[in-house]
Amino acid sequence: MNFLLVSVAISTSAFAQWHPVGDKIKTAWAEKIDPQHVLPEYPRPLMERSEWENLNGLWNYAIQKRGESLPATYNGQILVPFAVESSLSGVGKRLNEDQELWYNRSFNLPAAWKGKRVLLHFGAVDWQTDVWVNGVNVGRHTGGFTPFSFDVTAALTKGANQLLVRVWDPTDKGVQPRGKQVAKPEGIWYTPVSGIWQTVWLEPVPETYITALKTTPDIDQRQLQIEVQTNAATQLGYIRAEASVYDGQRLVSSGASVNGEPVRIAMPADMKLWSPDSPFLYTVKLRLCCNGKEVDRVDSYAAMRKYSTKRDEKGIVRLQLNNQDLFQYGPLDQGWWPDGLYTAPCDEALAYDVKKTKDFGFNMIRKHIKVELARWYTHCDRLGVIVWQDMPSGDRNPECRTAAISTEPSLSVLLSPKRSIAKSGKKLWIVSTPILASVYGCPLMKPGDNSKRRK
Repeated sequence: MNFLLVSVAISTSAFAQWHPVGDKIKTAWAEKIDPQHVLPEYPRPLMERSEWENLNGLWNYAIQKRGESLPATYNGQILVPFAVESSLSGVGKRLNEDQELWYNRSFNLPAAWKGKRVLLHFGAVDWQTDVWVNGVNVGRHTGGFTPFSFDVTAALTKGANQLLVRVWDPTDKGVQPRGKQVAKPEGIWYTPVSGIWQTVWLEPVPETYITALKTTPDIDQRQLQIEVQTNAATQLGYIRAEASVYDGQRLVSSGASVNGEPVRIAMPADMKLWSPDSPFLYTVKLRLCCNGKEVDRVDSYAAMRKYSTKRDEKGIVRLQLNNQDLFQYGPLDQGWWPDGLYTAPCDEALAYDVKKTKDFGFNMIRKHIKVELARWYTHCDRLGVIVWQDMPSGDRNPECRTAAISTEPSLSVLLSPKRSIAKSGKKLWIVSTPILASVYGCPLMKPGDNSKRRK
């Protein structure tokens, strides 16, 4: 493929030209959007680093026939990370299965990042994504709900770097997990969401760095276990992971591990448990050391809590939180916005939905066949709301029974038992392990039960 690299020259007048399109209902936050500072908050609350660059904003876009080469010209500008069909994108156009959506923009790296590796992160893109940096193919991702990243260090150059993204999304003409998206929305079915719909960002990392965290609280054993994954494939004996747990500024406990073993931290007898009435979160600070020298550090948080079931004296199964019966009640949350579709206009709006749910007296939200932004789950954690997480489905049987696993394997962690997961920076659920995780049109499965999963 021959690449004609077209940079994005974003001027003050260009920003002034952006506005929501269409005549559909808008939220109160729509008019407050600043195209120069779109969703500026750190997108991965469970694994924070101090240095990063947000690439949200106005990009060039083009809609072309599938299979055609790089566009010679672009149709206009789109406000990332809002889906092309949304009002807030400034475009409001639909795609079909025979079309592809192209994005283009340029970026410069801070001088302080010299000598570091650079990761390019996408919070989520629906559905099949190909990415080039300076004409170099850096990777492909298939799936519309989960985060992904590429190490783009070898493709970078001094000065302006060109980023090109191509997306194909057949919506309901395919069998991929798509939730309630359909080409012709009506009734309970909603507008398609195609392309970038979560934050795009750059992050500098050292040669050896932390790639993922998985925290598992055990209140019965008063232990917090943290699995620290790194990019190191060998010499694990030289790598030491250290974790410190804080209550505010006060150090509560700490632990360390080598050889790729989990860090197991003994919690005090008076540890604070998380509940909807008292949603306490411990601050967790992690260090990665090689040969005694710190090479990476990230900030995280953890909740000491336990979800389980128990039969009462009449033999009725009861849901329990922290070994106590808890009646869980809440709405079936669709996670759709009239102006941003999958994407909330701002972080304040994202938190508002959770806060109002709590204000109405609910202690739980069932997130309906959509995986949310990582910050939404963190808002639930901080505000004290349990999450029941549906698996996004394709609503085609029997194809959908295998599509969720075969086309987007990372969604399978939704069925993992008793876990709080930060995989590539996105915790698919962090507030609760659902008693049942469901794929619409497919059998119900208890977490960890693979007996009903098709081979």
